[in-house]
Amino acid sequence: MIKTKITELFKINFPIIQAGMVWCSGWKLASAVSNSGGLGIIGSGSMYPEVLKLHIKKCKLATKKNFAVNIPLLYPNIDSHVDTVIKEKVPVVFTSAGNPNIWTKKLKEKGIIVVHVVSNLKFALKAQDAGVDAIVAEGFEAGGHNGLNENTTFCLLPLIKKHISIPLIAAGGIGTGKTMFAAMALGADGVQIGSRFVLSDESSAHINFKNAVIQANDGDTLLTLKEITPVRLIKNKFYDKIKNAYFNKCKIEDLKEILGKGRAKKGMFEGDIDEGELEIGQISSYLDSLKPAKAIMKEIISDFYNTRNKLNEY
Repeated sequence: MIKTKITELFKINFPIIQAGMVWCSGWKLASAVSNSGGLGIIGSGSMYPEVLKLHIKKCKLATKKNFAVNIPLLYPNIDSHVDTVIKEKVPVVFTSAGNPNIWTKKLKEKGIIVVHVVSNLKFALKAQDAGVDAIVAEGFEAGGHNGLNENTTFCLLPLIKKHISIPLIAAGGIGTGKTMFAAMALGADGVQIGSRFVLSDESSAHINFKNAVIQANDGDTLLTLKEITPVRLIKNKFYDKIKNAYFNKCKIEDLKEILGKGRAKKGMFEGDIDEGELEIGQISSYLDSLKPAKAIMKEIISDFYNTRNKLNEY
């Protein structure tokens, strides 16, 4: 057990949170992480309301531990998702991509712990003022949709820690016990890990996408589409179209046309690694194996303790 403000808040054994990723983190992954002592999160951003309800019910059957649901606040069916997590009595909700002022009060009135994801100090302070219970500070190393500022995790963490009084969770570029230890040394009370759990047996990502992540080298991911919604993805034929559009000084409407609809689903869930949007973090270049979530948790925790013991020698 590693005791921090985050383990006390979520009533978990280890301050490890599995990110609520679209097309990757359903009830199987969330329950496996929670059963291993962390906090598993169901990613609702790729789910219709009835699908989310089904995943929550299945997660409850698979674990008696706390778990969470991530809700992107710009999601079209946000009202339905909020009603679902309230009716199903989900203990923890992570919000992202939007204004936390709108829903935090309603969720907390129902006894739900609320955590908000931010990419800079300005939004961290706004989230704290909105009454959230904890903040995720996400550096632009992270996969998927990201902030415009390109703040790295190592620079962002101590800055936000200096100005807030609520628990802080680090995200972006964290996938090992060593990086977890480093994040906590910089002031984090816990870590949120996404890319490493994409490569879990329980992840609902397509095997083609998982293999693409394993094969990724340093420099193979890039933050792009800032004019629409910034996203870190693996370079592929779809990205080449975006790159050519930028080269030709295209308009935002042209970028939206290239993006179309369902790109992330096509790549991450259906396995089209050429034309799909392959959202993953920079840590992907380090990852080289597919394992059960329980084994990943054990690996991270063991690496954390080994790192701590080694540094105690100095």
